Amino acid sequence: MKVVAFNASPRPNGNTELLLEAAVRPIAEAGHELTVFRLNQLRLKPCQDCSGCDTTGKCIVNDDMNELYDAIRSADRIILASPIFFFALSAQAKIMIDRCQAFWCEKYLLKRPLKPGIFGRKGLLLLVGGMKKDIGVQCAEACAKAFFRTVSVPEHVTLPFLGVDAKGAILEHPTALHDAAAAGNNLCTLPKEEHHG
Repeated sequence: MKVVAFNASPRPNGNTELLLEAAVRPIAEAGHELTVFRLNQLRLKPCQDCSGCDTTGKCIVNDDMNELYDAIRSADRIILASPIFFFALSAQAKIMIDRCQAFWCEKYLLKRPLKPGIFGRKGLLLLVGGMKKDIGVQCAEACAKAFFRTVSVPEHVTLPFLGVDAKGAILEHPTALHDAAAAGNNLCTLPKEEHHG
Protein backbone atom coordinates (compact mmCIF):
# COMPACT_ATOMS: atom_id res chain seq x y z
CA MET A 1 0.00 0.00 0.00
CA LYS A 2 1.34 3.45 -0.91
CA VAL A 3 0.97 6.08 1.82
CA VAL A 4 1.75 9.77 1.36
CA ALA A 5 1.92 12.13 4.35
CA PHE A 6 2.13 15.91 4.32
CA ASN A 7 3.62 17.75 7.28
CA ALA A 8 2.20 21.25 6.91
CA SER A 9 3.82 22.77 9.98
CA PRO A 10 6.58 25.36 9.64
CA ARG A 11 8.01 24.38 13.04
CA PRO A 12 10.60 21.57 13.02
CA ASN A 13 10.07 18.92 15.69
CA GLY A 14 6.89 20.64 16.83
CA ASN A 15 3.58 19.19 17.94
CA THR A 16 2.33 18.53 14.41
CA GLU A 17 5.50 16.66 13.47
CA LEU A 18 5.48 14.60 16.68
CA LEU A 19 1.86 13.65 16.06
CA LEU A 20 2.54 12.74 12.45
CA GLU A 21 5.57 10.66 13.41
CA ALA A 22 3.41 8.68 15.81
CA ALA A 23 0.79 8.11 13.10
CA VAL A 24 3.21 6.90 10.42
CA ARG A 25 5.34 4.69 12.68
CA PRO A 26 3.00 1.66 12.52
CA ILE A 27 2.57 2.25 8.80
CA ALA A 28 6.32 2.05 8.22
CA GLU A 29 6.66 -0.91 10.58
CA ALA A 30 3.99 -2.78 8.61
CA GLY A 31 6.13 -2.42 5.49
CA HIS A 32 3.93 -0.07 3.51
CA GLU A 33 5.55 2.32 1.05
CA LEU A 34 5.66 5.60 2.96
CA THR A 35 6.66 9.07 1.77
CA VAL A 36 6.57 12.09 4.08
CA PHE A 37 6.76 15.60 2.62
CA ARG A 38 7.67 18.61 4.77
CA LEU A 39 5.82 21.29 2.86
CA ASN A 40 7.74 24.16 4.45
CA GLN A 41 10.96 22.86 2.89
CA LEU A 42 9.56 22.72 -0.63
CA ARG A 43 9.49 25.38 -3.32
CA LEU A 44 5.75 25.89 -3.79
CA LYS A 45 4.24 28.92 -5.46
CA PRO A 46 0.66 29.85 -4.54
CA CYS A 47 -2.05 29.24 -7.14
CA GLN A 48 -2.21 32.17 -9.56
CA ASP A 49 -5.81 31.52 -10.65
CA CYS A 50 -4.55 31.75 -14.22
CA SER A 51 -6.94 29.12 -15.67
CA GLY A 52 -3.92 27.35 -17.13
CA CYS A 53 -5.23 23.99 -15.92
CA ASP A 54 -8.81 24.42 -17.12
CA THR A 55 -8.46 22.52 -20.38
CA THR A 56 -5.64 20.12 -19.48
CA GLY A 57 -5.94 19.37 -15.76
CA LYS A 58 -2.26 20.18 -15.47
CA CYS A 59 -0.75 23.16 -13.65
CA ILE A 60 1.53 25.33 -15.78
CA VAL A 61 3.67 26.42 -12.82
CA ASN A 62 6.90 24.45 -12.70
CA ASP A 63 8.04 23.90 -9.10
CA ASP A 64 8.13 21.20 -6.41
CA MET A 65 4.37 20.75 -6.67
CA ASN A 66 5.09 18.46 -9.64
CA GLU A 67 6.43 15.86 -7.21
CA LEU A 68 3.38 16.26 -4.99
CA TYR A 69 1.02 15.81 -7.95
CA ASP A 70 2.66 12.47 -8.75
CA ALA A 71 2.54 11.38 -5.10
CA ILE A 72 -1.13 12.29 -4.68
CA ARG A 73 -2.07 10.61 -7.95
CA SER A 74 -0.51 7.28 -7.00
CA ALA A 75 -1.38 7.21 -3.28
CA ASP A 76 -3.70 4.71 -1.66
CA ARG A 77 -3.73 6.64 1.62
CA ILE A 78 -3.14 10.35 2.23
CA ILE A 79 -2.34 11.93 5.59
CA LEU A 80 -2.47 15.68 6.10
CA ALA A 81 -1.05 17.02 9.36
CA SER A 82 -1.40 20.73 10.11
CA PRO A 83 -1.37 23.17 12.98
CA ILE A 84 -4.42 25.38 13.27
CA PHE A 85 -3.51 29.01 12.62
CA PHE A 86 -6.24 31.68 12.90
CA PHE A 87 -8.95 28.99 12.84
CA ALA A 88 -7.59 27.48 9.60
CA LEU A 89 -5.03 25.16 8.07
CA SER A 90 -1.49 26.50 7.86
CA ALA A 91 -0.39 28.55 4.86
CA GLN A 92 1.85 25.66 3.83
CA ALA A 93 -1.14 23.32 3.68
CA LYS A 94 -3.28 25.89 1.91
CA ILE A 95 -0.71 26.51 -0.83
CA MET A 96 -0.63 22.80 -1.65
CA ILE A 97 -4.41 22.49 -1.52
CA ASP A 98 -4.99 25.54 -3.72
CA ARG A 99 -2.59 24.12 -6.30
CA CYS A 100 -4.81 21.03 -6.42
CA GLN A 101 -7.14 23.13 -8.55
CA ALA A 102 -5.49 21.17 -11.37
CA PHE A 103 -7.03 17.98 -9.96
CA TRP A 104 -10.36 19.79 -9.56
CA CYS A 105 -10.34 20.68 -13.27
CA GLU A 106 -9.33 17.15 -14.19
CA LYS A 107 -12.18 15.70 -12.11
CA TYR A 108 -15.04 18.10 -12.63
CA LEU A 109 -14.35 19.84 -15.96
CA LEU A 110 -12.61 17.06 -17.86
CA LYS A 111 -14.50 14.22 -16.12
CA ARG A 112 -11.28 12.33 -15.37
CA PRO A 113 -11.29 11.74 -11.59
CA LEU A 114 -8.33 9.99 -10.00
CA LYS A 115 -8.93 6.28 -10.04
CA PRO A 116 -8.62 4.23 -6.85
CA GLY A 117 -6.24 1.29 -6.82
CA ILE A 118 -7.09 -2.12 -5.40
CA PHE A 119 -6.97 -0.71 -1.84
CA GLY A 120 -9.24 2.26 -2.52
CA ARG A 121 -8.33 5.76 -1.33
CA LYS A 122 -8.68 6.92 2.28
CA GLY A 123 -7.39 9.86 4.28
CA LEU A 124 -6.37 10.97 7.76
CA LEU A 125 -6.38 14.56 8.99
CA LEU A 126 -4.28 15.44 12.03
CA LEU A 127 -4.87 18.85 13.59
CA VAL A 128 -3.15 20.58 16.51
CA GLY A 129 -4.18 23.97 17.88
CA GLY A 130 -3.56 26.14 20.90
CA MET A 131 -7.12 27.42 21.14
CA LYS A 132 -9.86 25.68 23.10
CA LYS A 133 -12.78 26.47 20.80
CA ASP A 134 -13.82 23.88 18.23
CA ILE A 135 -14.36 26.42 15.43
CA GLY A 136 -10.73 26.04 14.40
CA VAL A 137 -11.25 22.34 13.82
CA GLN A 138 -14.49 22.95 11.93
CA CYS A 139 -12.94 25.51 9.57
CA ALA A 140 -9.75 23.53 8.99
CA GLU A 141 -11.67 20.34 8.34
CA ALA A 142 -14.00 22.03 5.85
CA CYS A 143 -10.98 22.98 3.73
CA ALA A 144 -9.36 19.56 4.16
CA LYS A 145 -12.60 17.82 3.20
CA ALA A 146 -12.71 19.78 -0.04
CA PHE A 147 -9.10 18.76 -0.70
CA PHE A 148 -9.76 15.08 -0.04
CA ARG A 149 -12.90 15.12 -2.21
CA THR A 150 -11.02 16.79 -5.07
CA VAL A 151 -8.26 14.16 -5.05
CA SER A 152 -10.87 11.38 -4.93
CA VAL A 153 -10.44 10.39 -1.29
CA PRO A 154 -14.09 9.71 -0.40
CA GLU A 155 -13.58 9.10 3.30
CA HIS A 156 -11.20 10.37 5.95
CA VAL A 157 -10.84 10.41 9.71
CA THR A 158 -10.10 13.65 11.57
CA LEU A 159 -8.03 13.55 14.76
CA PRO A 160 -7.89 17.00 16.41
CA PHE A 161 -6.07 18.12 19.54
CA LEU A 162 -6.85 21.53 21.03
CA GLY A 163 -5.24 23.42 23.88
CA VAL A 164 -1.80 22.29 22.66
CA ASP A 165 0.40 25.29 21.96
CA ALA A 166 3.96 25.28 23.34
CA LYS A 167 6.52 23.31 21.36
CA GLY A 168 6.45 19.70 22.52
CA ALA A 169 3.26 20.12 24.56
CA ILE A 170 1.66 17.25 22.64
CA LEU A 171 3.98 14.92 24.58
CA GLU A 172 2.14 15.88 27.77
CA HIS A 173 -1.25 14.96 26.32
CA PRO A 174 -2.40 11.69 27.94
CA THR A 175 -3.56 9.95 24.76
CA ALA A 176 -2.45 11.96 21.70
CA LEU A 177 0.49 9.86 20.49
CA HIS A 178 -1.35 6.62 21.19
CA ASP A 179 -4.43 7.90 19.37
CA ALA A 180 -2.35 9.00 16.39
CA ALA A 181 -0.61 5.63 16.18
CA ALA A 182 -3.96 3.84 16.31
CA ALA A 183 -5.35 6.11 13.60
CA GLY A 184 -2.33 5.44 11.38
CA ASN A 185 -2.63 1.71 11.92
CA ASN A 186 -6.36 1.74 11.20
CA LEU A 187 -5.82 3.79 8.04
CA CYS A 188 -3.94 0.92 6.42
CA THR A 189 -5.86 -1.99 7.92
CA LEU A 190 -8.28 -3.62 5.54
CA PRO A 191 -11.36 -5.58 6.63
CA LYS A 192 -10.73 -9.29 6.22
CA GLU A 193 -12.92 -9.57 3.14
CA GLU A 194 -10.91 -6.80 1.44
CA HIS A 195 -7.46 -8.33 1.83
CA HIS A 196 -5.64 -8.73 -1.45
CA GLY A 197 -3.12 -11.54 -1.61
